[in-house]
Amino acid sequence: MLNQLTISGLTARLARREVSAREATQACLDQIQRVDGKIHAFISHDAADALAQADAADREIAAGVNKPLLGVPIAIKDVLAVKGQPLNCGSRILGNFISPYDATAIEKLKAAGAVVFGRLNMDEFAMGSSTENSAFGITRNPWDTARIPGGSSGGSAAAVVADECIASLGTDTGGSVRQPAALCGCVGLKPTYGRVSRYGLVAYASSLDQIGPCTKDVRDSATLLGVLSGHDLRDSTSVPQPVPDYAKALTGDIRGLKLGLPKEYMIGGLDAEVKAAVDAAMKKFTELGAEVVEISLPHTDYAIATYYIIATAEASANLARFDGIRYCARVDGNDPIELYARTRGAGFGPEVKRRIILGTYVLSSGYYDAYYLRAQKVRTLIRNDFLKAFETVDAIVTPTTPTAAFKVGEKADDPLQMYLSDIFTISCNLAGICGVSVPCGFTKTPKLPIGLQLLGRPFGEEALLKIAHAYEQATPWHKEKAAF
Repeated sequence: MLNQLTISGLTARLARREVSAREATQACLDQIQRVDGKIHAFISHDAADALAQADAADREIAAGVNKPLLGVPIAIKDVLAVKGQPLNCGSRILGNFISPYDATAIEKLKAAGAVVFGRLNMDEFAMGSSTENSAFGITRNPWDTARIPGGSSGGSAAAVVADECIASLGTDTGGSVRQPAALCGCVGLKPTYGRVSRYGLVAYASSLDQIGPCTKDVRDSATLLGVLSGHDLRDSTSVPQPVPDYAKALTGDIRGLKLGLPKEYMIGGLDAEVKAAVDAAMKKFTELGAEVVEISLPHTDYAIATYYIIATAEASANLARFDGIRYCARVDGNDPIELYARTRGAGFGPEVKRRIILGTYVLSSGYYDAYYLRAQKVRTLIRNDFLKAFETVDAIVTPTTPTAAFKVGEKADDPLQMYLSDIFTISCNLAGICGVSVPCGFTKTPKLPIGLQLLGRPFGEEALLKIAHAYEQATPWHKEKAAF
């Protein structure tokens, strides 16, 4: 089936004229029709527009045009602006808002020939770890529909694993690409902060947010990162770094590389099957010729508290614009204050309200120094831990999540336990480095995916993807398919 192909597999067949972009796109649309009633990865999709894009791609292929994503159907998390499409961020507050422009990442996908379609479900404003916080309903894990797919990019990971698209874009603020990729069983890449432009991404926490792909294998992630990367003058945080040929680095040879295993990550709350899978991955790396050494990241214990101060503070500022005045749905009141209160009260869900309140508190007079300023100082210590570790190792290896996917509703009433789902992924965003999650095994009963996280130096995606690809090709996990 064409919708089960990888980017590299599909582009090869398209180039040989064995199939058409229309056929590939139709296969994805047919799969959405078949399975999305159970998965609910998509909020919406425009079949006619997707097929029109596919037809245009077929004309270019017939004319001999060569583009890296020509004719490849790629779905988009509902937090990225796509001109003429709804932009809701998984929330009620934006009402019937239609994006008037394309995000830079979308411009790059279109320039590369991709068929850009669909709005993927997510935790409201990317605030969540389970995709249970969406105003458009819950997304479910393709391996077990009684379980969550992770979050906030749960729709992005679930759609790829359910073969409803060839690849997808998500965003990662504290693990929101890597964690759902691990729980659903695909590859999730979080680029270095500044590697991919954030222009056109609705901000949650501006110093942490980064756009990244969910794909069926590591080579596809390398291909997408090559398309998405590059300096953008419209994003002041975009860094003018050269963009390597990431796919060229996927040689499979990692002999002589040194991988660090942080002792702080092998914690008591780590599920036994997850630990066993990570231990087996360490052995596989050794067999491939890499050296695995224990390292220390001493400020790891402070990461969760630091993240939830900085992220909520930035969210409080960023979400102030959703007030019923400038744009978005409005609930009228007798005066501006009442209008604000009614609009935000009706438009925002409980988790978003919780984080706005937390963020407003830590930024308030008398608490700014005690919380926000101190958190920024600890963030620097966490980053320095990683930079020191990278003086002696080429990459760091950890579990992506402490457990496999939990059941829908299991942690809904316990925000702290929900926040701990991201305990292994948050530090990467605080430090601004790159990270990737790849499948590394399954639990036994029920059969659920387990993810392995690799963390690399700032702008070290080339080496990171090389290591991830070598491991992936030496193991069978990425070839497993969910039956639902």
